[in-house]
Amino acid sequence: MRFVLNLSAFAFLMLLAPVAALAEDIMVENFEFQPEARWSFFTDRVMGGVSTGQATFVSENGDLYAHMTGKVSTENNGGFIQIRMELPNAAPEGSSGVRLLVRGNDQRYFVHLRTRGTMLPWQYYQAGFEVAQDWTEVRLPFTAFEPSGRLLRNVPRASSLKSIGIVAFGREHDAQIDIKEVGFF
Repeated sequence: MRFVLNLSAFAFLMLLAPVAALAEDIMVENFEFQPEARWSFFTDRVMGGVSTGQATFVSENGDLYAHMTGKVSTENNGGFIQIRMELPNAAPEGSSGVRLLVRGNDQRYFVHLRTRGTMLPWQYYQAGFEVAQDWTEVRLPFTAFEPSGRLLRNVPRASSLKSIGIVAFGREHDAQIDIKEVGFF
């Protein structure tokens, strides 16, 4: 009888293990309920570049996500397309990074974070990641983000975050990325 009780306790703990792991992740966006009111799309044309693109919000087989496509050009000092959301609140205390669920065209993309310390339009923190054709979870610790200049802290503070952007950046290429979830871990 003792074996059965221990086995039952083990089974109960195993059921709780995934819940405990998920409790550490904080969802910021899953693209439900009018994401177009929260997300903005823009290109390097705001500074004279010639990159083109668009972001749409898609529902496919019950999955909701942002779909960003475009042609990134470095002509005329350009080189980016971006979808960005102003955060309603900074990342919760204890957060150690950004979590994404993404897929795309086997290219490298970037997350740009802006904080209370990024006052100028060209200031941000950047971390790169690869996408594949299947949905993949990406975890980027805040320590992986590099400042865009010397006037910024070395590592962004979670409590100071103001916005998060998903960016096709820095080289000539065709961009195609889908973003299903954005959050913190």
